[in-house]
Amino acid sequence: MTDPAVDALRPGAAPDSPTRPEPVATADPEGTTRPDDAPPAGVDLDRLAGYLAAHRPELAGGPLRARLIAGGKSNLTYLLRLGDREVVLRRPPLGHVLATAHDMAREFRVISALAPTEVPVPGALLHCADPEVIGAPFYLMERVAGEVFRTRAQTDPLGDDRRRDLAMAMMDTLAALHRVDPAAVGLGDFGRPDGYLERQVRRWAGQLDRSRSRPLPGIDELRDRLAATVPAGANSGRIVHGDYRLDNLLATVDPVAVRAVLDWEMATLGDPLADLGLLLTYWDVLGGSETAAGNPVADGLGPRAGFPSGGELIERYAERSGVDVGPLHWHVALGCFKLAVICEGIHYRHTLGQTLGEGFDRIGEMVAPLIAYGLTAAGER
Repeated sequence: MTDPAVDALRPGAAPDSPTRPEPVATADPEGTTRPDDAPPAGVDLDRLAGYLAAHRPELAGGPLRARLIAGGKSNLTYLLRLGDREVVLRRPPLGHVLATAHDMAREFRVISALAPTEVPVPGALLHCADPEVIGAPFYLMERVAGEVFRTRAQTDPLGDDRRRDLAMAMMDTLAALHRVDPAAVGLGDFGRPDGYLERQVRRWAGQLDRSRSRPLPGIDELRDRLAATVPAGANSGRIVHGDYRLDNLLATVDPVAVRAVLDWEMATLGDPLADLGLLLTYWDVLGGSETAAGNPVADGLGPRAGFPSGGELIERYAERSGVDVGPLHWHVALGCFKLAVICEGIHYRHTLGQTLGEGFDRIGEMVAPLIAYGLTAAGER
């Protein structure tokens, strides 16, 4: 969910169902092609096989097959079958890639650094910066058993207790991330904490200008309000995921646990309240929207879907993280602006026919509600 990271945006099947799909290490358990069909767009299997034979021969045994994991609106994710082994490949989207977006090296570095911490991440296997191999830089990571929860069809069967436990596990994992000392895991130079919030406003304003394809009433006013009221950012200097939400996690429900945090391409050092504000945007703003039902961004999220309230999430996070949450309204407004820009970028790529998978036709509907709520939050004191 970079122009970015919303992979906002992906499905699954109800736990304990006899038709439940096999879990994979990505935010999308469903695929658009079977492994034995023609290769999906975005991966040149012959060139990839040659690269692996030369650089990681232990990964090159047996025939190489690929399956696109459906629904990714940002970086594309594939399940690769390497003989008897399965791993996951991540690469940037096809077309309209904004500058600074979809940084494979950044994502690979952070999951490598977090491997020995309490933060669950897939094992990092290989990074390739050469775009000539498959048409773009990419990396490989271990497959992790788990499921991504997004839709009501998935979350309704959990019941109140497991929904609550899942939400609390989500917050405990975010708190664990924000407790990590960046320097202790080799990420002391991973970003520039000073001025992080100001740069966020400028960055997303710039990406809006590059993706703007239709009138968006109120979005320029929201940008200006954010720029004029940037808080001090007393918590700056923590590792920030950049797009933390329930459907960027692989989880199990028996027992309830977060098995891996996914989609790190927007990670940096900055104010952890940016993560919390964006999570609340998904949870309370999109999850509480009238357009949430059936929308791939928000259908199974938040109190409307039977989960605890945003206030309870904040309380759990503050208790476990040691971060002073303070007033969050500005960070929620930033989350609304950021997500509106992301959704607009996805909408733009969809109009150009540059998206793969289903559910893109409704992403543009979320932009106006996000702008409206962001203006309200930005006006709070």
